[in-house]
Amino acid sequence: MKRVLSAIVLLVCALPALAGEIAGKVMITRTLTKKRVVVDVYAPRGGAPATAASPQDLDEWGRTVIYVDTSMPVESSSVIAQIGQRNRRFEKEVLVIPAGSSVSFPNGDPIFHNVFSLSKAKPFDLGYYPQGQTRTVRFEKPGPVQVFCHLHTNMSAAILVVPNQLFAQPSPDGAFRIAGVPPGKHTVRLWHRSAGFLQQEVDVPAEGAANVSFNLPLATVKSVGP
Repeated sequence: MKRVLSAIVLLVCALPALAGEIAGKVMITRTLTKKRVVVDVYAPRGGAPATAASPQDLDEWGRTVIYVDTSMPVESSSVIAQIGQRNRRFEKEVLVIPAGSSVSFPNGDPIFHNVFSLSKAKPFDLGYYPQGQTRTVRFEKPGPVQVFCHLHTNMSAAILVVPNQLFAQPSPDGAFRIAGVPPGKHTVRLWHRSAGFLQQEVDVPAEGAANVSFNLPLATVKSVGP
């Protein structure tokens, strides 16, 4: 009898956990992010003091994240990520990480930088440090963190800390897919760096996908800020 029970336990453990998917599309019908033009008082002499976002920077889907905010237990792990500083810019405008992850901010410029944030989810100030050095911050609490440099007002980036690894960013056509979602009712949130948060409730099947779509037809949007 004990052998039979042991065999049943082994068989159950070997079965794959049921998981569904959330798939959909983000429709953005207007430009959401205002083109930022600022004067960099620390620009080298003879250089262009004004900086502005290039057309490739105005990728609204690249500023968008969809994630699952669920009370169900979800296997997740922290990561170590990086946002470099080069040519007086953050090399990544939007970074998505699970809670508990760390981000390093290496300085690749032959000048000093200062990385800081006043965001509620993780306020910090890394002080001034030169080329070749880095500072690392751990992000324990979910939420958006807007990052800036005290010395160069044109520099800005955003870190979205999400509860788990169930997240995705849309492709250039707005499509997204999140796999490995436990079956049941979940809250799906969309975050856009300028537009903020939207959310929907979905019921994910044990097999197959739950379909979700988001529309961002905003007429006016505030500039990127903390």
